Amino acid sequence: MQYITHYESPLGDILLAADELGLKGLWFAGQKYFARGLAPEHEERETSVLKDAKAWLDIYFSGKEPDISVSLHCQGTPFQNQVWEILRQIPYGQTTTYGAIARQIAMKNGLDHMSSQAVGQAVGHNEISIIIPCHRVVGSNGSLTGYAGGIDKKIRLLTIENVDLSSFSIPKKGTAL
Repeated sequence: MQYITHYESPLGDILLAADELGLKGLWFAGQKYFARGLAPEHEERETSVLKDAKAWLDIYFSGKEPDISVSLHCQGTPFQNQVWEILRQIPYGQTTTYGAIARQIAMKNGLDHMSSQAVGQAVGHNEISIIIPCHRVVGSNGSLTGYAGGIDKKIRLLTIENVDLSSFSIPKKGTAL
């Protein structure tokens, strides 16, 4: 059984979903892929995992790095899970690029090359925004592209983490706007 609750963040309403194993989803209302993976049969009830996620978000939105952990239940392909694990290792207040993640995966798997676009697809399908920090991934040219919640939210999340945005640019066109 899946359980849901809502969290009112400074950036808008967030839907949280969990099952007995952990948090399965954290989506901004209206974002791309909103509630993808949410079971049609679910119940609105605040479980211990959902309470932990809300406590984590309270700390995060207060401008501090959360010092509590939330049990996660990620369900993706083996490749997506590799990408999401790398996302979890990006330190608070820092960024990396799609290309850097692609190189990391290629090296780990003994490959000569890994597509940055494939990494971008996996990053974009992360169902646990913020806690799995896909907002910390930028284009190799410094473009703040590729956030399912929208570029405005990506900028605000990075600002909460005191990331210096002066060297980044906002794309003029694209699918992630």
